Amino acid sequence: MSQSHQQPALSKCPGCAEPPAAGDLFCGVCGYDLSAVPARPGDRPTMAITVPPAASGSEAVRWPAAAETDSSDVPAPVHRPSDLPGTDSGGRPLTEQEQVQEPGAAAGQGAAVGPGPEPVGGPEPSAVPVRHDDRAVPGGAEHSGDFALAAPDPRTAEHAAAAAAAPAAGGKVCVACRSGRVDPDGYCENCGHAQPRERDHMEQELGSVAAVSDRGLRHHRNEDSFAVSSTALPDGSPAVVAIVCDGVSSASRPDEASAAAANAANESLLESLPRGTHPQQAMHEAIVAASEAVNALAQEPAGAMEHDAHRHQNAPACTLVGAVMAGELLIVGWVGDSRVYWVPEDRSRPTARLTEDDSWAAQMVAAGLMNEAEAYADERAHAITGWLGADAYELEPHTAAFKPDRPGLVVVCTDGLWNYAESAEEMAAAVPADAQEHPLRGAQVLVGHALDGGGHDNVTVALLPFAVRPQGAGSACETV
Repeated sequence: MSQSHQQPALSKCPGCAEPPAAGDLFCGVCGYDLSAVPARPGDRPTMAITVPPAASGSEAVRWPAAAETDSSDVPAPVHRPSDLPGTDSGGRPLTEQEQVQEPGAAAGQGAAVGPGPEPVGGPEPSAVPVRHDDRAVPGGAEHSGDFALAAPDPRTAEHAAAAAAAPAAGGKVCVACRSGRVDPDGYCENCGHAQPRERDHMEQELGSVAAVSDRGLRHHRNEDSFAVSSTALPDGSPAVVAIVCDGVSSASRPDEASAAAANAANESLLESLPRGTHPQQAMHEAIVAASEAVNALAQEPAGAMEHDAHRHQNAPACTLVGAVMAGELLIVGWVGDSRVYWVPEDRSRPTARLTEDDSWAAQMVAAGLMNEAEAYADERAHAITGWLGADAYELEPHTAAFKPDRPGLVVVCTDGLWNYAESAEEMAAAVPADAQEHPLRGAQVLVGHALDGGGHDNVTVALLPFAVRPQGAGSACETV
């Protein structure tokens, strides 16, 4: 098969770096005129070539012989000193120090450039090394006689201009082109690349509590949020807090709602627990504070929701579930369908789900109209009947206090996880055996379990190891 040798083959387009198709005269991506690309110049040095001087009394340096053929079985070109006597590859006369020496010349009088086996001498240490780029020529390209450089890469010019306009230290720079400024919408003003959102994947470990949240595989953003913290009760004993919120996707700005609720609930608990407020009452007040924070979002001016115009009819909304370990008590509180599970350290002991969903399916089961399998198989199963938001019918915070008599693990999660491990037994099977000692790793494994199952929703889980001395007296439970 014959090939044309009129135009040198290009590995990539000079304009966009995309590989052109064979025979193309113009780039199919950016339209760059490939025929205007200058032919590849002959082999010539563009870097300084220095040859170490031969040691006194030693033989001249011998270069290895060139291969007879290259990797394509084509005879390899051999350049000998006699090919261009007295001139360089640009046609300029060589200086006395640059003159090519014939084989056998005395070492230290010149430098012969060639791959052949002829012995050559080295330059004087003070000699200027041979350099054939225009930067070494004071007069520039018009005086050098060297080949003119190809047109500059347009992307290089764009990036240079963007770099000049890049934000100062501490500003946000595009992760793709590494030079453009990122606008408030999260896109690079130089290359248009969408930047990864900070909330797409979040992890936090704080002492004995850890949480992980992930966008999942189907949603375009993460509408979940969490907060983990610790404080001290008036007697000096520690109190550990975990709050998990799930934004209602059918409402406007669900990501903002979940973040506002998690932060408000966490701050309320950190304020009330050190004052001596009973943990269960503190949890109730935290849910009320979270509800007020979400309600406040609906009072913002309409301009704040211009980016979400198709959801103006619904105020921001989210669900909330939280757990507090204080002393010997485990307090849980919730509104919506996010859950808390209890997984004992001894997996032979029974596990339990500590919350009841505010959902259509849970109402059907509570009313005795359907069994749990039938209710959760219905397409209306995940329609929630309780949430935080200005358009909620009535705020009904649920709280419960438990006193575990054995060590275990508290799993606080959104439905993005429990959809793939719904029963308490399934959740316990998904929790790794070492999650009690390594809660962050355990949370990562649980998020991975949901992603492996399909990742249809945002996934958030917090793990709180609960350590107590076995008392053998059962556990007390009070639900409000």
